[in-house]
Amino acid sequence: MQYRTLGRTGIKVSPFALGAMMFGPIGNPDHDDAVAIVHRALDAGVNFLDTADFYSHGESEEIVAKAIAGRRDDVVLATKFHLPMGQDPNMRGNSRRWIVRAVEDSLRRLGTDHVDLYQVHRPDPDTDVEETLSALTDLVRAGKVRAIGTSSFPASEIVEAQWVSERRGLERFRTEQPTYSLLNRGIENEVLPVAQRYGMGTLVYSPLAGGMLTGRVRRGQAPDVNRAAMFRYFADERRLEAVEQFVALADEVGVKLTHLALAFVLAHPGVTSAILGPRTREQLDDLLAAADVALDDAVLDRIDAIVAPGEDVGLLDMQYRTPAVTDAALRRRPLAARSAA
Repeated sequence: MQYRTLGRTGIKVSPFALGAMMFGPIGNPDHDDAVAIVHRALDAGVNFLDTADFYSHGESEEIVAKAIAGRRDDVVLATKFHLPMGQDPNMRGNSRRWIVRAVEDSLRRLGTDHVDLYQVHRPDPDTDVEETLSALTDLVRAGKVRAIGTSSFPASEIVEAQWVSERRGLERFRTEQPTYSLLNRGIENEVLPVAQRYGMGTLVYSPLAGGMLTGRVRRGQAPDVNRAAMFRYFADERRLEAVEQFVALADEVGVKLTHLALAFVLAHPGVTSAILGPRTREQLDDLLAAADVALDDAVLDRIDAIVAPGEDVGLLDMQYRTPAVTDAALRRRPLAARSAA
């Protein structure tokens, strides 16, 4: 497996990163089987592991700890913080108060004294980004974190954070983790160009569009995906139509749909790694087999004709949307002030 440099950190990572979101009750509750999945990935040359404290409420990190025991130096280990880890309103977010506790909790669960990449799982409108960067800078200087990154940050907030770091002499965010797939190409407009401009690595999640590009979701058929009943995007007719076109293209090219999807995201020069989120060893083996697939310009042009560059065909339910969009009060003037007269 070839390796790519993670932004300008100098850290070499595999183009495939193993995501551990499915480890634990949310996906695969069998610890031994999940450990075997990690070992299979490591043996195949994958050296980049991504998890989060929120995944199965810490159990994912505990499983990862079992899997990398004795192999810690072979792994570029990434985890995240921000999402709620308890009922206490301060056990979440991007404040210094929570960050200094969250990292210690993650280090304990992961059985290590440092993480290679510590990521902010989501933006926090209630916390000044300087507060977050200051706390993360202290963690880097203390040796508990090697590099810091973001996840699901809009381009404007990435730029703001880079400027704050420069003005205040703080550590810079070195990576961004956005969603990217054949169906969701919105980050091509600004997020990927901004990441490239600032020398940031990107590890993209949901390259299979939340399960829609597995080949088990087809128009007119009941989806053969466990999460289908949980999320609305599986019933989006626009997405289903695009999937049918990608199925036909994959058949014409002679590759599996999953391989077409992975090869597409890895073809973008702004993408460092694609996160694989298998629940079983069989799923992992299928995804790893895509390592040899490279799409030529003719195929990429055909993909552009199905979903245009920079376009999203619907959104994943779990995609981050800014308060400016989700909070109606921020989109609507008081009734008395809405007219032009």
